[in-house]
Amino acid sequence: MKQLMLLVLLSIAGTLHAQSLVTGTVTSKTNGKPLEGVTISVNQTGALTDRQGHYAIHLPKKGHYTLLASYIGYKSYTITIQAGNGAQVADISLEETGLLVKPVEITSLRAGKNAPFVNSTLTAADIKKGNLGQDLPQLLDQQPGVVTSSDAGTGIGYTGMRVRGSDITRINVTVNGIPINDAESQGTFFVNMPDFASSVSSIELQRGVGTSTNGAAAFGATLNLSTNEYREKAYGEISSSYGSFNSWKNTVKAGSGLINDHFTIDARLSKISSDGYIDRATSDLRSFYTSAAYISRKTAVRLNVFSGKEKTYQAWNGVPEAMLKTNRTYNSAGTKKPGTPYDNETDNYQQDHYQLFLNQEINSSLNFNVALHLTRGRGYYENYKANKALKDYGLPPYNHNGTIIDTTDLVQQLWLDNYFYGSVFSVNRTGEKFNWSLGGGWNRYTGDHYGKVIWAKAGIDKDHEYYRYPADKNDFNIYWKGEYKITEALRLFGELQYRNIAYNMDGFEAAPAYMPHVKYNFFNPKAGVTYYLNPASRVFASIALANKEPNRVDFESNYGVAEPKPEMLRDVEAGYSWSNNIASLQANVYYMNYKNQLVQTGQLTDVGAYVRTNIPKSYRMGVEVSGNVKLGNIFSVAASAALSQNKVLNYSAISYDSNYVEHTQTYHKTDISFSPAFVGGYTLTARPLKGLTVDLIGKYVSRQYMDNTSSKAGSLDPYYVNNLRFNYVVPQPLFRELGVQLLLNNIFDAKYEPNGSTYSSYDLKQNRVVYDSYYYPMAGFNFFVGVNVGF
Repeated sequence: MKQLMLLVLLSIAGTLHAQSLVTGTVTSKTNGKPLEGVTISVNQTGALTDRQGHYAIHLPKKGHYTLLASYIGYKSYTITIQAGNGAQVADISLEETGLLVKPVEITSLRAGKNAPFVNSTLTAADIKKGNLGQDLPQLLDQQPGVVTSSDAGTGIGYTGMRVRGSDITRINVTVNGIPINDAESQGTFFVNMPDFASSVSSIELQRGVGTSTNGAAAFGATLNLSTNEYREKAYGEISSSYGSFNSWKNTVKAGSGLINDHFTIDARLSKISSDGYIDRATSDLRSFYTSAAYISRKTAVRLNVFSGKEKTYQAWNGVPEAMLKTNRTYNSAGTKKPGTPYDNETDNYQQDHYQLFLNQEINSSLNFNVALHLTRGRGYYENYKANKALKDYGLPPYNHNGTIIDTTDLVQQLWLDNYFYGSVFSVNRTGEKFNWSLGGGWNRYTGDHYGKVIWAKAGIDKDHEYYRYPADKNDFNIYWKGEYKITEALRLFGELQYRNIAYNMDGFEAAPAYMPHVKYNFFNPKAGVTYYLNPASRVFASIALANKEPNRVDFESNYGVAEPKPEMLRDVEAGYSWSNNIASLQANVYYMNYKNQLVQTGQLTDVGAYVRTNIPKSYRMGVEVSGNVKLGNIFSVAASAALSQNKVLNYSAISYDSNYVEHTQTYHKTDISFSPAFVGGYTLTARPLKGLTVDLIGKYVSRQYMDNTSSKAGSLDPYYVNNLRFNYVVPQPLFRELGVQLLLNNIFDAKYEPNGSTYSSYDLKQNRVVYDSYYYPMAGFNFFVGVNVGF
């Protein structure tokens, strides 16, 4: 494989030849002012205009090219250019659409171009390059400090991501400004939104606390997804891909363009399936997305309806350490059944989303939006249980022909049936010196947790319900954020947020009588400053305070020990960014100081959720660097590195021996679980031919400790993995676009595990703590190939 890689790179290098440079300035036809952030694209080559509206694009060979300039709120502009040796100038003047097509609901939540927060944005073109069926977290794997994982080992099904060591329950996720995090677990399950990336027009990832937003507090990052894309012309698209482990993705998209100058309709239908790398870790995922909008000069009304339905064979137990080298694909799920594993040890869930937006422009400097939303979720996971006590299901033993029967084999389903609904709003003002937003929202969650037995060998009637524990949660927040321009170079920022939470839990399966009803009032201020050294570079700094409530599992798993406390985070960030037409660089430092941080112990619940405990004092501090540069005529490279210290102070680890005697060991300074000290990645890109892009993608993650004792015995080994990606736009006259994609994952067949769990106990014979660990291996060399046809 290494020799093949070398031959590929040598063949690419052998195609080097003269390149044409196209430069220009993009301005508004209305007032002649330069436009920053305009997307300039030629085939798969793209660039954004800077603060002066300037852009530069390098074309790999001579010939005719179509250059496209697109910017929200303006009509797209195309021009044909003749590429040759040397440079040429193509200035562009864009005409406003005269319609309110800017996504106002996003403006108040995203970090603006001058905001003193660390962020990165993926455009629709960036997403499309790697979207072959894997879940959305996989598309973010090259972002600084990001570590991704997959229960099934393929990136399809249950996937996870961490940012700066913080897992998905600590990452605020919104879609068009609507909260997506589950109200109780605070996680986001992208398996419930299969192929959602195909409807996303842009992704913004803010690291750290970031700006004030709706929904769960951001303790590691904020992920803003936008789907409200305006398409001026009618379009259609069919994409299909096939990959290793019988993985399929089929997607159909269509849109009406602008009808009668005011209406648009967009739709998508998707199906993804895979056998998985791990034994029996199959996935059957289906989804749709629809959006209809009315747009006028000052008003936009949009209705989004989208849904996802998943059925995945459970793979959340992990592979025992003793089997990792001999049987990496082992799956214990379903093996409680005598003989062959139970064939329906599956997770089943459907989630429907309804979003209704009103965007209104009052005048050129003032607008507002209000949105109503409803998320309807229902589903269950099913398990075969052997030799279970009847009393655990609320039933007494019984006499069968003189024999007392008190156990049986059975199949159980654990259900979750919930509604999440509410409203969010924002009012936004822009001015020459002062910009501000006032926003917030009220959201309510109601959910039923219940279990039933659908089959038993004896002693239990079909569909016997043995528990039901309802819960509800109200979440209200209001925020104000403002930016004041003192000079052209210096800007000050301030944000204030108040959040009120009332969370009622009426029992748990493991603790029926435990009914915590809690209320929290959080005040989250933020302040920052940005200073432009020159038009191409800036320095910035911010300080933010964030508070976060415990989740449902924290209450359940700590029952009988101590009720979990809310967490507090003080986040200090400072950075520098610079860019020109050839290269860009962003570097930042951060210090995140926690009070009562809920850190993972390494143990799991019976549904794969991490058990956490409060730590009085802990911190994260680090340096992150990312950038890209064009290397000569054909090549460019993008890279990122995140170096950090993540420490728990004065941590007491408790383990038990075979006699259930408690053993406590105190650590004064150890690593926070699942927080690698170094995460680095790179993408080496070559464009040797017109329409062809080749990316070599590499990722290195240092050692991760699965608990908070810094014990190597309970850790994940460092890993280094490389992927190779080909995207080719085929020249042809029949379709708007015909694209072919090939993704070769893990080309050097590395054996690695980015995620796992561990359970400690005290061995009396060895007189020390020992670890029982489980791992989630990723697949070795595998591939995906896809075809995309655009009409």
